[in-house]
Amino acid sequence: MTCSDTSIRKYYASRAPIYDRVYQIPERQEDLRYLEGWIPTVFKEKSVLEIACGTGYWTQFIAPVAKEMTATDVNEETLKFAKARPGVANVRFRVEDAYGLSDSLGSFEAAFAGLWLSHVPKERLRAFFTNLHKHLNAGAVVLIIDNSKAQCRDLPISDTDVRGNTYQTRVLDNGTRHRVLKNFPSDKELNEVIEGIGVQAIFRELEHFWIFQYETV
Repeated sequence: MTCSDTSIRKYYASRAPIYDRVYQIPERQEDLRYLEGWIPTVFKEKSVLEIACGTGYWTQFIAPVAKEMTATDVNEETLKFAKARPGVANVRFRVEDAYGLSDSLGSFEAAFAGLWLSHVPKERLRAFFTNLHKHLNAGAVVLIIDNSKAQCRDLPISDTDVRGNTYQTRVLDNGTRHRVLKNFPSDKELNEVIEGIGVQAIFRELEHFWIFQYETV
């Protein structure tokens, strides 16, 4: 685990009790209602692997329609909140590093990651997807959602590293300041990352979120 990974992990562990504030921002409500209704239709009657489920906000919408579901996160702190969500009684929760998923997870017909990919360094994107695909059947559906650049109105980019990764400075309620990696990949970049391992890619932008969906080969 790199220093950047450790920093992100500690940041989200500390933020776990207040994380759901991101889903209470008034201007995001229209997009959220759409996503909450549409995302479950993608996973109906499928075995689903969720990466970096955090506090389980999206888990609670997918689990009731999935054939079976495994939700993973690197932090026990956030999983405690995820396990308390309604409708997740049959979800298998696992502490897992998204970059090194355990073989014991098995294989799935679909995968989901919400508000996670933006924290993956550009130089590790291909490795992340390659590792994820080891746990997916051929023809599995992969759905990724994340923040659009509209987020930068409140959290502007504070700096950029030599590889083009961008960062925001975030302040928690306890006053601690954190340099958080937050990328905003383009349609072109995402398609290049899955070249040869994914097909039928679709990229859509809402006002506050983007959607990337494809199938594994």
